[in-house]
Amino acid sequence: MKVKVISVLEDNYMYLVIEEDSKDAIAVDPAVPHRLLEIVKREGVRLTAVLTTHHHWDHARGNEALVKEIPELRVYGGDDRIAGLTHKVTNGQELKFNTINVRCLFTPCHTSGHMCYFMWEDDCTDSPAVFTGDTLFVGGCGRFFEGTAEQMYHNLTEVLGTLPLDTKVFCGHEYTIKNLKFASLVEPENEKVKEMLSWARARDDDDKPTVPSTLLEEFEYNPFLRLSEEGVQKFTGQTDPIEVLRVLRKEKDNFKKRKERVLPHAMLALEWGLLRP
Repeated sequence: MKVKVISVLEDNYMYLVIEEDSKDAIAVDPAVPHRLLEIVKREGVRLTAVLTTHHHWDHARGNEALVKEIPELRVYGGDDRIAGLTHKVTNGQELKFNTINVRCLFTPCHTSGHMCYFMWEDDCTDSPAVFTGDTLFVGGCGRFFEGTAEQMYHNLTEVLGTLPLDTKVFCGHEYTIKNLKFASLVEPENEKVKEMLSWARARDDDDKPTVPSTLLEEFEYNPFLRLSEEGVQKFTGQTDPIEVLRVLRKEKDNFKKRKERVLPHAMLALEWGLLRP
């Protein structure tokens, strides 16, 4: 199978998964439908299904437009709030699209109905893939909008963390540089973090995506998958893995806020109309 990585909006990814023999295709989180349809046409494939990780607009807003354009389109997801949903799936459910197999992995926390999709092709030696939405990112994990640290720990260690190590990770956003800057704060001596951050910056300079990573690589530099490492525990002041994760996510939230904080004089300029928001 062939995976087309499509950058949309400010930093989102949507994906087109193509079965090369039949030329049938599956879309993952098609937030910008007209862009997807342009690529479908260019690739000469037939869009048969949509897999939606969660209901947030920047992942699901294109579903209804696609169903209007392709009435027989099947839209899968694990949350009734997903726009255009035609087939609700459950944890462990397996879907079959010709030679492409999909296992639905329920990963509630970022949203209460979040679903990841593990995908492989029959009689193919290529590595499998997992589409993780806003649960697992390159170098990071999603925010706990509708869930708990206990849920995210289960998602990362017992669901995604037990997949084959060569699994390719296709996430929902290009957050890699931000995530690795935080990872370097957590583990300043981690050479893999330094190497990956330098690589990600070079990719950004060339306007190229950093996805996919692999699960094996994530275990080497993603602090949210390194909860038992001495350096991560020292940073958080905790040893229980769930508490380590809880503190890590809180620190990451604050780290993000510090980076995005607008200076007072800039806020005044915005109020006076001197700057565009």
